[in-house]
Amino acid sequence: MALLPYVARTAALCLALSVAGCSIYSVPGTEPVPVEKAPDYTSVPPATTGQPASRPVQPSASAAYQPLLDKARVASDRGDYEQALALLERAQRIDPDSADIYLAMAGTHQAKGDVAQASATAERGLLYCSGSAQCSALRAYTR
Repeated sequence: MALLPYVARTAALCLALSVAGCSIYSVPGTEPVPVEKAPDYTSVPPATTGQPASRPVQPSASAAYQPLLDKARVASDRGDYEQALALLERAQRIDPDSADIYLAMAGTHQAKGDVAQASATAERGLLYCSGSAQCSALRAYTR
């Protein structure tokens, strides 16, 4: 029974410390530094010329990945299929829904000799094809 007072004091001390730790009181002069709001780059400032504000020109995704497709075609023509596939994967990160990229990837896999991968890639590309010529070209790799 001699331990009971020590246990009770220890429990009371732990309770007091845990309650004090949850306190929102801060020492004067130690307030947190105010956080500045980041600038909003999504809004367009109003036009001052009296003319309606024009929208900024948005480059198309195909303009962004087209140079990569061209470089991949050159790499594939010289037999560097790994480089061509790496370039096509970069293009695919820019526009993952482009049937043109899937078509180029399927052609590169076929040229590399990986017919199964060419077929699988073309099947995936069929989900995104828009024109009959594009869809027909992708279907040719699935046969």
